[in-house]
Amino acid sequence: MIKALIFDMDGLMIDSERLYFQTEKEIAAQFGKKAKEETFGKMMGRNPLESMNIFKEDLDIPLPAEELLEMRTTIMREKLKTDLVPMPGLMKIIESFSNKLKMAITTGAQKEFLDIVVDILGLRDKFQVLQPSDEIVKGKPHPEIYLVTCTKLQLKPGECVVLEDSFNGVLAAKKAGCYVIAVPSEYTKEHDFTPADFIAKNLFVAEKHINDLLGTP
Repeated sequence: MIKALIFDMDGLMIDSERLYFQTEKEIAAQFGKKAKEETFGKMMGRNPLESMNIFKEDLDIPLPAEELLEMRTTIMREKLKTDLVPMPGLMKIIESFSNKLKMAITTGAQKEFLDIVVDILGLRDKFQVLQPSDEIVKGKPHPEIYLVTCTKLQLKPGECVVLEDSFNGVLAAKKAGCYVIAVPSEYTKEHDFTPADFIAKNLFVAEKHINDLLGTP
């Protein structure tokens, strides 16, 4: 029995991977470096400090990951406030299930960014749980953040459907024991989504599949 719908945020709810790529390219350029798509792929879904550690190591940047994260946060804060675009179908899928299922957002982003997104989009009252990465010890693909979310929802992982756009996110949700729908974005379409229970080309298709699972038209 499905009782909850859990959304990843970056790349799934909002077109933020584009903003992260722009930001990380700008930071790399400051050090005379050029970031590769492979690096971006490894960073996706992980908590902020973990992702910047990967960025630092791959590009051999002589600054602590903490300082690089501060740089990224400063730039991303402004981009989110001025260029926040919801993914096609987001508002429709939220409206479809907000009165039928418990709802949560589980994101590798920090609380500050999660707050910016839900407030700009006016979605705070639609979700029972908003779970950022701030107090999570092990980021995706570790299942910790999804296990914490399920506990806060007071549900078993098997009662929760997760929407994810990255390999790391899909793996984390599957390891937690959730039913996982992968919704690849432009930036993750080459990821390996074989661990997912279902692959939807967009949120409209994901919505239909969830209705099929619930047995509703």
